[in-house]
Amino acid sequence: MRKHMIFKAITALLLMSVIIIGITGCSSDEPSGDAGSNNQANAGNAPVDSANTPANTSPITIVWYPNESSNDSEPARNEIGNLISQVTGRPVEHRLTTDYVIAIESVAGGSADIGAVFGAVGLIEAQQKNPAVRPLVVNTGSSGTLDDAIYYSWTAVRKGEEDQYRSGGDFSLDNIQGKRMSFVSSSSTSGFVVPSSRIISVFSQKSEWSGIDEDDILGLSRNPFFSEVLFGESHQGALFNLLDGRADIATICDTCVESYVDLVSGEHNKMGAVYTIRQDAAAPFENMGGREFFPIGMIPVLNGPIVYNPQNLSDAEIKAIQDILTSDETANNPLIFGAREDFALVTKSGDNRYTVPENSWYDPLR
Repeated sequence: MRKHMIFKAITALLLMSVIIIGITGCSSDEPSGDAGSNNQANAGNAPVDSANTPANTSPITIVWYPNESSNDSEPARNEIGNLISQVTGRPVEHRLTTDYVIAIESVAGGSADIGAVFGAVGLIEAQQKNPAVRPLVVNTGSSGTLDDAIYYSWTAVRKGEEDQYRSGGDFSLDNIQGKRMSFVSSSSTSGFVVPSSRIISVFSQKSEWSGIDEDDILGLSRNPFFSEVLFGESHQGALFNLLDGRADIATICDTCVESYVDLVSGEHNKMGAVYTIRQDAAAPFENMGGREFFPIGMIPVLNGPIVYNPQNLSDAEIKAIQDILTSDETANNPLIFGAREDFALVTKSGDNRYTVPENSWYDPLR
């Protein structure tokens, strides 16, 4: 259980946001470097240090969060692996997960060299276990800078049930107590930590919940906040729990489910928007086409990084990987920055691309 002081820090951040803006277990190895890859045209980039130092021929292992471990994300995963292999001259192995903690432990412990795509809290938890872990790159906002490098944490309910979550005519969290909640994972930034902190911030103002804490939210205390707490282990899983009727409320990230949904009405990431599962949606939503949901809460969150543990990577290799990932070539690669329906790793929007953030950029969540 992370210390409650993390929640206090995030709660303070959320309150500042309101003032300022009005507001897998299981794993598998998947070698990269298919001879048919689109990156064969980039073979002219020589591996780093090939002439000056003994070659490190051990594989570079990338561990992936559950959200990017689906079959649909395989082309994007392989493309990232191909780029890294291309500039380091080393093979790349992909380790898929169904559990956030496994991915975080793998990077912190050094059994994985790179972790993708971690949330801010995943980075922080890995650094608490191993201070050497650092952000490798992060995707910018549409401006091409970190000024708008955010996504949104949604607290969603099934369409048709949203009116019971009105308070004074507006949608709010006031009536969520006692419901069945599906979070993503206790290590998920947007699927647990941020929305839980918001709940604590809201309900700590009420006399009957003045001492509310994380244990209450998780149902681990004598005074559980929800009637039941589920974990989807991915954002897709949390949304599935909601639409399948297992939960009344789910916390999900907009960018993690955008390949499966369409906007029905309203404005994207604005209160009042209604979303539906696409008729041709891939698993786990292949039998849920047309089911609608309604976010009753939206919170901006700092974009999550790809992270690395340097113990098996030289400084030159880290620099070479950062250079290729932040290049125009990568920014224009449709498998990495492309269409949401094609399961690109990042949905292309304006001038977004990868950049190398300072570790301190994530201090607001520390």
